[in-house]
Amino acid sequence: MNVECSVASIEELRGEPFASVLCYPKPSESELSKRLKELKKLGVTALEFSGEKQVLNVQVLGKGCVGVVVTAYRNSEKAALKIRRVDADRAGMRHEAEMLKVANAVNVGPKLLGFSDNFLLMQFIDGDLLPEWLENYRGKTRLKKVLKEVLEQCWRLDAVGLDHGELSHAPKHVIVDGENKPFIVDFETASLNRKTSNVTSIAQFLFISGAVAEKITQKLGIKDKKVVIEALRRYKLDKSRRNFETLLEVCGL
Repeated sequence: MNVECSVASIEELRGEPFASVLCYPKPSESELSKRLKELKKLGVTALEFSGEKQVLNVQVLGKGCVGVVVTAYRNSEKAALKIRRVDADRAGMRHEAEMLKVANAVNVGPKLLGFSDNFLLMQFIDGDLLPEWLENYRGKTRLKKVLKEVLEQCWRLDAVGLDHGELSHAPKHVIVDGENKPFIVDFETASLNRKTSNVTSIAQFLFISGAVAEKITQKLGIKDKKVVIEALRRYKLDKSRRNFETLLEVCGL
């Protein structure tokens, strides 16, 4: 059975197939009871199963090695809920929540609304992943604004010493909402203990290599990537604001 766009109350989550999604991929009665209590403490009143991904023939927003993402409701407030997989390589969601708190402090990422051992509750971002947004946006001015804001967010992460860790290949880590505001998402592998490489990583993805970079450099009219690479090299050696602004300039932003 393929379940499409179903909304289930907390009590309805005790039934299948929702219970197995909540405890994916190894459901048990004890784990389900624990997780339902956590959801109630977070104020979650219902979950919506919709999206382009599937778990056990149920539609979800996202699925990864650590968690499954679905739409949640706190009464009428819509949110995004990351559910820790039972077989995840981490015991809880605290680390990701703490990393997201640091990012939020410099106005980066979806707003953290709450967390527990098995859940991360965040602001719901209604938008498209950056590669899809690039297919549908209109106007070079809008493109420049979005790209500059992505880089500015990465600069702020560099400045506070938080390394996202997955921005060199970032097709799933930047969402652009309906007002053309970009959000960097998914801080599960972020760290305050690594050398930061947010600006250099995202610039590699946006301007240097891969299908997204080819499309962007063509639209911006960047003919000499060596100039961008040199600016990145200087920034990597000295993460000063001056070197960052030079990078923006050579990228046409």
